Amino acid sequence: MKITWHGHAFIEIQVAGKQILIDPFITGNPFTKTKLEDFNPDYILLTHSHHDHVGDTEELAKKSGATIVTEMDMANDYAQKGFKVEGPNYGGTVHFDWGDVKIIPAWHTTANVPLGMATGLALTIEGKLIYIAGDTGLFSDMKLVGRKQQIDLAFLPIGDYYTMGPDDAAYAASLIEAKKVIPYHFNTFPPIKQDVNDFWKDVPENMKFTAEIDKPFEL
Repeated sequence: MKITWHGHAFIEIQVAGKQILIDPFITGNPFTKTKLEDFNPDYILLTHSHHDHVGDTEELAKKSGATIVTEMDMANDYAQKGFKVEGPNYGGTVHFDWGDVKIIPAWHTTANVPLGMATGLALTIEGKLIYIAGDTGLFSDMKLVGRKQQIDLAFLPIGDYYTMGPDDAAYAASLIEAKKVIPYHFNTFPPIKQDVNDFWKDVPENMKFTAEIDKPFEL
């Protein structure tokens, strides 16, 4: 599979001829050079309803007919608007021909409409486990994500103010013991300005993985 980080919390996965977008914040994203017309997703996965995560979901789904996969309450709102959805709740898993999506907890608020609980995502694709932490503070149950299988890749927010900061995120990396860790959700807005080296200095060398924005890598 090919994975691309497009800045902030926007992630693209290409696998088995499918394009999967996670939190597709394109319009207004100061990092990505991509535009709406560059994408024709089959699936859109959302962690929660804040604007910098929902992003361009509706425009993309209208254009492509993509299935929106998110927590039950938010999925129901999209279904009422006529979109195709899958809406499991915490602990629930949806099985697709390209892989599995499990909805897991994150500690974060969601005051926007559509409402719903903030989540993380545990993706099992081609036998590999990918942990998308979403917007979250540090909590010890993160270590349960990899209880049956070591996490191959984890995206952890380091921006502070709205999520974990570098120190807590580095501790989260030690909890989850992923093979590779990518910091995300930082430097997009003034309150989440961070020096990524404050995160890397406390992360074991073997976990460190630098993803270049808009540049795909293989997992």
